[in-house]
Amino acid sequence: MNDTSGTTDPLGPPDPAGPDRVVAWCVVPFDGRRRGPDERAEMLARLGFRRFAYDWRAEHLPSLPAELAALARAGIALHAVWFPPRLDADARYLLDVLADAGLAPELWTTTMFDGPERHDPATHARLVAEHVRTLTPLVEAAETLGARVGLYNHLGWFGEPEHQLEILDALGSPLIGIVYNQHHGHAHVDRFAELLDAVLPHLLCVTLNGTTRDGDRTGRKILPLGHGELDRSLFAALDASGYRGPLALLGHTDDDAEQRLAENLDGLRWLLDGATAADPGRAPEPRVSRWRAEGLL
Repeated sequence: MNDTSGTTDPLGPPDPAGPDRVVAWCVVPFDGRRRGPDERAEMLARLGFRRFAYDWRAEHLPSLPAELAALARAGIALHAVWFPPRLDADARYLLDVLADAGLAPELWTTTMFDGPERHDPATHARLVAEHVRTLTPLVEAAETLGARVGLYNHLGWFGEPEHQLEILDALGSPLIGIVYNQHHGHAHVDRFAELLDAVLPHLLCVTLNGTTRDGDRTGRKILPLGHGELDRSLFAALDASGYRGPLALLGHTDDDAEQRLAENLDGLRWLLDGATAADPGRAPEPRVSRWRAEGLL
């Protein structure tokens, strides 16, 4: 992991086997129940989460101070915030609210570049330079806040971890790392172990997902954890890599977020319990009934 001196974690380093290792992610805009800050914090606490990564849309920003207060009352740490790659009005508002609250969560960002993953060498070099210019003000703002920046793979050129490593190296800050998301990594499944070796020194968080080969092309991009055909092998590779940092679990599907997060917790427990078993038994039954009703499992 990068040197993160100057940053603080209200829970301290996560216990590799403890509940504080798990982060609830992609919840706020994707909750079919449309919970507000208090209901959401109560739901997260009820499920046992101690870390939360805040994803938002413009409509949610005015209630951010209430969100932070609700999380504090529930004893849940704000682990990360979804963050614009440029210091626009939303970004500056987020920085101001976080600074006022005395918080320095990780700032997860992506440029959402959705062009081809590969280009000729000259274009590739130009893209690296453009991303460095774009992200430098964010990195400087994060350093002032005392926060880390997580480069978040979200498909396209920027979504390739090797490209992120080049950008990270060019930026040259010890406070930058990589947030790797399996639901945006279907193209990486055959080289996942190799990829982990490359990014491990910079890996801030891994988002787990039920993963089936070519699921992003067949309507199975996001599945309950434990119900993807590759889940056990991918989790085994992650464990073998030596990664012991935070693991994020997804809401993301517009179902009841409590059910979605609960079924992913079920799947994570199943993977952990069966990590060394030749036959771990069947994965837990999904909590969201539509998975089978729509023929996705």
